[in-house]
Amino acid sequence: MTLGRKRVLFICGSMNQTTQMHQISMHLTDYEQTFTPYYCDGLDELFRRLRLMEFTIIGHKLASRCRRYLEEHDLAIDYQGKMGPYDLVLTCSDVYLQKNIRKNPIVLVQEGITDPETFAYRLVMRLRFLPLWLAGTAATGLSDAYQRFCVASEGYRDFFIRKGVRPEKVVVTGIPNFDNCERHRTNTFPQKNYVLVCTSPLREVFRGEDREAFIRRAVEIARGRPLIFKLHPNENVKRAAAEIAKIAPAAQVFTTGSAEEMIANCDVLLTR
Repeated sequence: MTLGRKRVLFICGSMNQTTQMHQISMHLTDYEQTFTPYYCDGLDELFRRLRLMEFTIIGHKLASRCRRYLEEHDLAIDYQGKMGPYDLVLTCSDVYLQKNIRKNPIVLVQEGITDPETFAYRLVMRLRFLPLWLAGTAATGLSDAYQRFCVASEGYRDFFIRKGVRPEKVVVTGIPNFDNCERHRTNTFPQKNYVLVCTSPLREVFRGEDREAFIRRAVEIARGRPLIFKLHPNENVKRAAAEIAKIAPAAQVFTTGSAEEMIANCDVLLTR
C-alpha cells in the first residue's frame, strides 16, 4: 500500500472484461491499482469451491485464465478484494454484487452486447426480490448500486434507460475493446478467406440450442470454403468439438486465440 494515494480495485472476469479493465487502468495511473478475477461470497462461494459454477466467470476455469493474464502483465492481484478498503471499484458486471464492495463508490462499465430479454428477464423485472444474475447480462445496470454507468454509445444509453437505469447515472464513454475495431485488421492470425463460426454457451447456462442444426447450417453456408469454429470460453469443449467432428470433419476448431482477429480475416461470420 502506498500512503497518500487513492486505491482502486478492478474486478475482472472473462478475457473481454479483463482486457477492458486493464485498458481503463492505463488511464488511472495516479491511483494505486489492484485487480481481481470475478468472485462471489456466501453460499455461492461454496458452490464455486465445489466446481458447480464452471459455466460462469466465477468458475475456476475462467478465473484461472484471468489470473494468468494479470500475472503475465505484472498487475497487482488482490483476489476477492480482501486487502481493502478501496476508494473506488470498477467492474464490468453488476448482476452479482459482492458484499465487500457494496459500500464503495462503484463505476460500472458496459462489457458489450447484452443477453436477450427472455422469460427469465421478465420474471426478474416483475419479481424484484429475485437475483439479477438469473436474467444474465440482460439485467446489466439494474442494481442501481453504482455512481456511474459507462456505456458504449448514445443508442445504448437510451437502451439502458428504457430498461429502468437512472438517466443521471449513465455516461457515454465508449468501451475500450470495441471502440477501434479497425486495429484488428493488422494481426498475426495466418489464415484468410474462410467462413468463421463463433459459438455460444447457451447450453451451459441452461438455455436451449440445436447445435447440430447450427453446424449443418454453417456447412451449407460455407459451400466448400474453409470452415473455422471459434468456441466460446464457457463451453464444454469436448462435447462441442465432437459435434463438429461428426458433421464437419474438415473444419478447424479453435478454443483460444483472438476472435476479433479471426473475424477481421474471414469472408463470412456466423454467430449464435
